[in-house]
Amino acid sequence: MRRWLLPEHIVDVLPAEARAIERLRRGILDLFESHGYELVAPPLLEYVESLLSGSGRDLDLVTFKLVDQLSGRMMGVRADHTPQVARIDSHLLNRQGVARLCYCGSVLHTVPAGMTKMREPIQIGAELYGHSGLEADLEIVQLLIAALKKAGIARIHLDLGHPSIYRALTEKSGLNAEDSEALFHAVQQKDAPAARELGGEAVAALTALNGGRDVIAAARKQLPSLPAVGVALNALDRLAAQCEAPGVDISVDLAELGGFNYESGLVFAAFTPGSPDAIARGGRYDEVGASFGRSRPATGFTMDLRQLAALAPKGAAPQRILAPSLDDAELKDAIAQLRAAGDVVVVDMPGHEKHRDELACDRRLEKKDGKWRVT
Repeated sequence: MRRWLLPEHIVDVLPAEARAIERLRRGILDLFESHGYELVAPPLLEYVESLLSGSGRDLDLVTFKLVDQLSGRMMGVRADHTPQVARIDSHLLNRQGVARLCYCGSVLHTVPAGMTKMREPIQIGAELYGHSGLEADLEIVQLLIAALKKAGIARIHLDLGHPSIYRALTEKSGLNAEDSEALFHAVQQKDAPAARELGGEAVAALTALNGGRDVIAAARKQLPSLPAVGVALNALDRLAAQCEAPGVDISVDLAELGGFNYESGLVFAAFTPGSPDAIARGGRYDEVGASFGRSRPATGFTMDLRQLAALAPKGAAPQRILAPSLDDAELKDAIAQLRAAGDVVVVDMPGHEKHRDELACDRRLEKKDGKWRVT
């Protein structure tokens, strides 16, 4: 007997999970639309020159690549929507003012992004282009919190960071590319000795500056009084103050430098009890559109619908009505009316009476007193 096996970290989505995912998708996209975010749908494949433009080496490593049989050029399967949405904003929409865009679709990763992650996440997210002020970051973070609440996530821990502090401390380091990457990862992994050896005491201090909002005050004392550092700490302080809410805990981590190395300002990640990995990530990435010839301020976030569906409260399956398979005009009218009212009506196929339990129907459409009624 043949056994059909899927690749590692690739799974099928069965009916109950698929229903939960689809409900989340509809609810969250409706939430985005109510805030003025317009839906876009980039292609699954693009030439790697545009797909990876401005995105950094990390995204390159998780992108599957293949040769286009029509052109002979190298193509990639998207691993993240952000570079694609930046291309749409830069070239196709070409708006001068603020553009609010959202998306939902599968992406593919060469390796899973975390312990509980699949290699084919269903990304849903929102991005705001054209405004460089903290107001845009605040809108995006508050929209993220609202989206997680919409998904039924009751307890949210929001972790804030600001890579521009790291950049201000290392911009005159004189390190070569290899050592610069090693220092970046040392800070991300909170390896203080390695960070101290490559970047000095100030950079090493970042690895210990994490915790509650008091971290900001500690950073003002421990870090050099550079203008960029002060601006970043002020932004973190203001954002943390305005995002505090019931069910939302705020922390600050100055060693958090972002996901794919294209973040240019504030970054954030959301966590919740029951998940060892972040359930949402985002931040500012003003430089990602520069490679498309039009650098625009940009901030946004992304979530994995499959991960959210696994964490969200389980909703009841829809009630189903079993209807007989008869050539009866009144029966067909009754079925149509029930479906129009939002009921699920399943027609019982002849010869399958023994398998009716698989249809999971809790009611029946039967003819009584000359009329079709639900019993």
